[in-house]
Amino acid sequence: MSDENLLTRREFTVESALAMLAGVTITISGCGDDDDNATPAPTPPPAADKTGTVSTDAGHTHTGAVITAAQLTAGNAITLTLTGATTHIHTVALTQTELTTISAGTRLSKTSSTDNSHSHTVTFN
Repeated sequence: MSDENLLTRREFTVESALAMLAGVTITISGCGDDDDNATPAPTPPPAADKTGTVSTDAGHTHTGAVITAAQLTAGNAITLTLTGATTHIHTVALTQTELTTISAGTRLSKTSSTDNSHSHTVTFN
């Protein structure tokens, strides 16, 4: 091999760096006159309805254990009415703190009112 085909260390380093950067894309964002360097907080995902599971007691279960997204974001205490049985209903009272817990995805179980000599447990996951 002739000396004409040999690279100096500097040429080798430059060629190596160029080869490594050949597939790299560098993006530069425009600058503004904004003095605030803080990164904006990400927008939280919208709340979704949360449906609780009602236990089977006294040989039956009830429906109506649904907290709407609007109720979750309002942050006020609510009372759910559990229906489905022909002779009676139950209610489940949830505090503002309990709604925050449910909204965060933490499991919460709550006992309904006692009607017709029994109650039900409603669990939100």
